[in-house]
Amino acid sequence: MAGTGKKILMLVGDFVEDYEAMVPYQMLLMLEHDVATVCPGKGPGDTVATAIHDFEGHQTYTEKPGHRFAINADFASVDPADFDALIIPGGRAPEYLRLDQAVLDIVRHFADASKPLAAICHGPQILVAAGILKGRECSCYPAVAPEITAAGGQYMTPGDGLDTAHVEGNLVTAPAWPAHPAWIREFQKLLEST
Repeated sequence: MAGTGKKILMLVGDFVEDYEAMVPYQMLLMLEHDVATVCPGKGPGDTVATAIHDFEGHQTYTEKPGHRFAINADFASVDPADFDALIIPGGRAPEYLRLDQAVLDIVRHFADASKPLAAICHGPQILVAAGILKGRECSCYPAVAPEITAAGGQYMTPGDGLDTAHVEGNLVTAPAWPAHPAWIREFQKLLEST
């Protein structure tokens, strides 16, 4: 599949889910996109700590230390108008990134401009905080479902293996890293159509 060479902004923070940052980042580079990784308060050369969430038969996922994920762009100078699409990984980072007004403004830019917007796992917590889910369909990690419905969105139940993606307009969402093939495939379709 030939890449379309889009400029994609990826929002991350400390304890972003390792697979949900690194794997999509590498997949999008493979598809010949330019991916700028940003984090509030950090710039090129900095890193964020990641966490690995796994499903091992407990009532919820387990969390283990991950790796260092490189930041390659300066959050403070990012202009969302310079980007074609936005991607938001999950993990614990979204719970505090959603408190940053600049993060919410960036998300609203992509929503208002109907640019491709992808979020996975706990990433939709940022979409809720930005107020863009009223009347919209959204998949996410099941524990985030009450937030989706409280924000006026419609929670889309994932497949049993948490390996499905949901598309509504410019928004592609998924429940967790097992959905990467479906999630990135659908995101790529949106990128190719813009």
